[in-house]
Amino acid sequence: MSTRLAAGILLYRGAGERLEVLLAHMGGPLHAARDLGSWTIPKGEPEVGEVNAEEDLIAVARREFAEETGHPLPNEAATPLGSVIQKGGKTVHAWAVAGDLDPAQAHSNTFRLAWPPPSGEEQEFPEIDRVAWFYLPEARRRIKAAQEPFLDRLALAVGQMATDSPPPPDALPPADD
Repeated sequence: MSTRLAAGILLYRGAGERLEVLLAHMGGPLHAARDLGSWTIPKGEPEVGEVNAEEDLIAVARREFAEETGHPLPNEAATPLGSVIQKGGKTVHAWAVAGDLDPAQAHSNTFRLAWPPPSGEEQEFPEIDRVAWFYLPEARRRIKAAQEPFLDRLALAVGQMATDSPPPPDALPPADD
């Protein structure tokens, strides 16, 4: 069984208590009525044979950001935030990039899904149905639990500790993991 990978971008603006992150709400009928735990960083999986090095994963993250927000990623330095393993076993690698984006102007690519399940009919849904800016305490409430360490790592990377629950020093793996 091959390891599932994804790469994504945590767009941020501000600093200190004004630090905000852009999160994406997962699209499709399974998440339509859900809020807490149904937000993610814009991310996606590489194409078969696309990833051979960390530079390739950054390229995947940039492409997926553009596909899921409808906007190219700002041409700013990408700060590595390491990786996490989600419940389903997928390893997600993330980078932080400073920038801004108007959520009202965002639009996502789509996917097809048999819906409703027993009908056999396919419908098209956006991968991401909306994006929004959140201050870190609210972002922690909404993001998938497995991705929460990205918020703590971002707070450390921009030189401030989150005021609601700073991570213990041993909770942060090296950036090259």
